[in-house]
Amino acid sequence: MPHPQVLHDAQEFLVREEIPGWLIYDYRQSNPIFRQVVTPSGHVTRPCFLYIPAASAPQLLVHYVDAGKFLECGLELLVYSNRQGMLQALKLLLSGAPTVAMEYSPQNALPRVSRVDAGTVELVRSLGVEVMSSAEVMQYATQRWSAEQLAGHQRAAEKLGRIVNQAFRHIGDTLVQQPDEFAIAEFIRRRFREEGLVTADGPIVATNAHSADPHYEPAAQGSSLIQPDDWVLIDLWAREDTPGSVYADITWVAYVGDQASAKHLEIFNVVTGARDAALQYLQEAHRQGTPVQGWQADAVARDYITQRRYGAYFTHRLGHSISYEVHGEAVNLDGYETHDTRTIIPGIGFSIEPGIYLPEFGVRSEIDCYMSDDGPYASSPVQREIVLIQGNSGALRNCLK
Repeated sequence: MPHPQVLHDAQEFLVREEIPGWLIYDYRQSNPIFRQVVTPSGHVTRPCFLYIPAASAPQLLVHYVDAGKFLECGLELLVYSNRQGMLQALKLLLSGAPTVAMEYSPQNALPRVSRVDAGTVELVRSLGVEVMSSAEVMQYATQRWSAEQLAGHQRAAEKLGRIVNQAFRHIGDTLVQQPDEFAIAEFIRRRFREEGLVTADGPIVATNAHSADPHYEPAAQGSSLIQPDDWVLIDLWAREDTPGSVYADITWVAYVGDQASAKHLEIFNVVTGARDAALQYLQEAHRQGTPVQGWQADAVARDYITQRRYGAYFTHRLGHSISYEVHGEAVNLDGYETHDTRTIIPGIGFSIEPGIYLPEFGVRSEIDCYMSDDGPYASSPVQREIVLIQGNSGALRNCLK
């Protein structure tokens, strides 16, 4: 079935930006955007081309053996059976369009956008049609949240905030038994099931040097015991177990003992300062009516950390898009791994998660944000202080704000 709102929004964007059309190519699910626009009724085995022109009805070019999977899609079908027929139909489909947008990024600058292989781009260009990136139309049409998705995200985020603090408390309650990282991850997964949350993987429960690995995940064998004076980082992400729901994703840190070291506190303050500086920058830019690209937000947090002499230890982008997957397809806050020039537009969600990773421990503070029509705001719990854990008393300080 087609997704009428996506088609409407795509054409609205194409008309406004004076782009003749958007050509969405898919072969054996190589392009996840295709199924966010039209969903076949079964398995599709041959190349498909969905063309959305700015000012006329969309058309779908599919192979004869797959045509039955699209009979109820409500779109005009063009059917081919051999390569010559496909080329003739594609040329007809694109006639009159000097340029089309495709899931292509020059020099693969934005990997989440670059879904179309070089040969297919060459093919379209051989028909006399220039190819431009669909980066902006794709995020506008497919990545903005509905009001229901935003509400579900916020419910999931609230549950994550409770669960992460329950996990810290569980560490304290079981400290005498020396729980390991994997046991705490299992506790979190059990709480997800009890709260009706689902996730594709995770969570991260990392102590001491393990927390210096941004994507460390504990295994059943070989994970570290959690003991007094340990540093603990927990990164957890999940969504409601309902169709169309979007993720929430947060990272909190704790110290097992009465008082974290001066070094822990220093790094925590730098990381949370960079987090808050990035959000404040986005809020001020919105008040001034200034559009912001993803790389610019990254630069604010990176400069903040660099000025405090820890820039070399901030080794990943500032934040990622959040959507149906925990790492979504919209703009990332990234001027480090890539140079994301997409605009942060109303309706999308993203993380802000600066980190400093020293050899002995790492600190990351991750919040979720939503860009509303009135500006960006934190849509998840925000950690303000290091959580302190004591045996049999759990988290002493968790400051949910």
